[in-house]
Amino acid sequence: MGKVGVSKMKIDLHCHTNLSDGALAPEDLVHYAGALGIDMLAITDHDRAEEMPHLSSLAQSLSIQLIAGIELSSQWRNIGVHIVGLGVALDSEALDQTVKKQTQTRELRAKEIGLRLTKLNIEDSYAKAKVIAGQSQIGRPHFAQYLVESGQVKDLKTAYKKYLGAGKAGDVKCFWPEMAEVVEWIHRAKGYAVLAHPAKYNLTRRKLDVLCQEFYEAGGDGLEVVSGMQTKDITDYHGELCHRYALYASCGSDFHGPVSSWHDLGKMSAMPSSCRPIWELWQ
Repeated sequence: MGKVGVSKMKIDLHCHTNLSDGALAPEDLVHYAGALGIDMLAITDHDRAEEMPHLSSLAQSLSIQLIAGIELSSQWRNIGVHIVGLGVALDSEALDQTVKKQTQTRELRAKEIGLRLTKLNIEDSYAKAKVIAGQSQIGRPHFAQYLVESGQVKDLKTAYKKYLGAGKAGDVKCFWPEMAEVVEWIHRAKGYAVLAHPAKYNLTRRKLDVLCQEFYEAGGDGLEVVSGMQTKDITDYHGELCHRYALYASCGSDFHGPVSSWHDLGKMSAMPSSCRPIWELWQ
């Protein structure tokens, strides 16, 4: 496959299945991508990557180039940031070790969230969230669902506003590894490290600039210039950051399920043509 631009291909390099906090099974997500005419797809579940050979065959039958991916949680200056690993070797020992470390960290973090909610007179939240998560990686969405189902809050939005959002009791970041360490893990797994959805960290432009600089200095490869639908001003600024720090540009919807059309699979703002697309690295 030769080098092509976003204008000629429909590309989504950030989405989730029910193996983490998405709604669709991996097979259903690939079928959905095929129905939407997506040409290149990376499944990037949180702190989890599964080697499923049948998915490659399914994607090929739907004319989809499937890129192995993962989204890893980390922290930078006590701020939680997510790093997407693209093109990782799913059969590598390095990736297996990474997933095991992050799974253990998720368990410790979830137990801490449960303890903090207990102090707020919300009992058994960890055990209930664990049941809701099932075989998926446990995270705040499962606690949020329990808070709704138990009648503690009226909806998911309120769960985050009162208990789980930034600065609230359930916002636990101290367990995550440092950003530079996560970048190193991805490289050991033969993948490319991309700073995910930079606009979602609610940083000033100055702080975001510093984050991108330190991400680059840590060996980061790319920046998610486009994350779903966003304003042209945000996209253009992300493009400037790519040029400033010699980062490749990535794009993704951060799709979790066919609930919100705003983050539907493959639906995102256009990426600046001046950016170097990260898929040049594996084409």
